[in-house]
Amino acid sequence: MKKMNIRQMTLVSLFAALTAVGAFISIPLYPVPITLQNLFTLLAGMTLGSVLGGSSQIIYVLLGIIGLPVFAGFKAGIGVLFGPTGGFLFGFIISSYIIGKIIELKKEKDIFYYFLAGGLGIVIIYIIGIGQLSLVTGMGIKQTLMVGVFPFLPGDILKIIAASFIASKLKLVIPLR
Repeated sequence: MKKMNIRQMTLVSLFAALTAVGAFISIPLYPVPITLQNLFTLLAGMTLGSVLGGSSQIIYVLLGIIGLPVFAGFKAGIGVLFGPTGGFLFGFIISSYIIGKIIELKKEKDIFYYFLAGGLGIVIIYIIGIGQLSLVTGMGIKQTLMVGVFPFLPGDILKIIAASFIASKLKLVIPLR
């Protein structure tokens, strides 16, 4: 793997920090709160690309694992990864990476392209998140969708629109050279 320069390290750290801030801005629902984390996960992939965007989310999750209270509800520790919301955290990493890969495929991008990449990213987060939520809680798929997806759809659509608009204006995909 190639080395990151200072600018890339700074941007990766910034998006890890923004994702942590997004966790603190939340509406508590049980078992999964509504947060702004998805917005920053989408933006990380859209603006930093696959490797740097995914790295920012890995760093965010690692900060929580080592004990910093960066997860929603000021939670921390490896136990959160094995709880009902852990799948969503894993989804952030994979989603950001895949969004970045999609964005890197096309040289000239419009807001609609960002919107499609963001929509796929949210679907990835949902699939991984509700999979673990169902396993951990023992809920059936219908109940898991009612608790883990439907309350979030309107807000996540707005987050996709916001991220797409911001990313299309920034047009930053910063490759790891």
